[in-house]
Amino acid sequence: MPYIIAFAGKGGTGKTSIAALTVRYLLQFRGGPVLAVDADSNACLNEALGVQVHTTVGRLREQSLKTIREGDNRPGGLSMEEFLEYQVHQALVESEGFDLLVMGRPEGPGCYCAANNIIRKYTDYLSEKYPYVVIDNEAGMEHLSRRTTHRVNLLLIISDPTVKGIKTADRINRLVDELELDIKERALIINRVTGEEAEELSSFAEELGLTVAGTVPDDKVVFEFDMKGKPVFHLPEDSVALKAVYGILESLNIP
Repeated sequence: MPYIIAFAGKGGTGKTSIAALTVRYLLQFRGGPVLAVDADSNACLNEALGVQVHTTVGRLREQSLKTIREGDNRPGGLSMEEFLEYQVHQALVESEGFDLLVMGRPEGPGCYCAANNIIRKYTDYLSEKYPYVVIDNEAGMEHLSRRTTHRVNLLLIISDPTVKGIKTADRINRLVDELELDIKERALIINRVTGEEAEELSSFAEELGLTVAGTVPDDKVVFEFDMKGKPVFHLPEDSVALKAVYGILESLNIP
């Protein structure tokens, strides 16, 4: 069975960057390989990892529907499910030590439910081939209610260094209980901490019942990488953010 790490948090917390650094950690210290899943409709995990995406699950779904409408030209007499499974395999972005599957934004009108169902199903299916799976979920809590995040070993909730961010993390944590999701462990990471607020915010989070895994300092190198469009996956070894994320992950005793 794979060890699955999922990420949640409000927008702008640096969730995707920490997810990308987690992929790097697993490759560097656990040997990988890793299946990285970008379950955010506003896909950007590939940019953090430094790889190009040629298609998405949302786009594949639209193409499958178009195939049906235009005369059902599936190759080799495949069933629609077999056809979609074939396409999902084609959508995998292969890189050194990890593969990436991207949900993306459906091109047609309507909600994301179908694309979510597809990515949940095929994440379950594909994950059996990898010892580690890292899922970068969309911002907020809707993905939890849609149960995109399920069967998870470790849920890392990312917050910015604000009371509002901690309260959002608390709501996410409580929603996990309400929905009775199959998540074995949960922990909070407070990102972009600039000073003495780390201790105060950590205490506030613990008073709310959150388990604080650690804090990540604000790092000008991360800012420079973002400004230049460089993938944080390639941060230098002396990056204070990289060191902090590695220290937190090591403390969580990931097998």
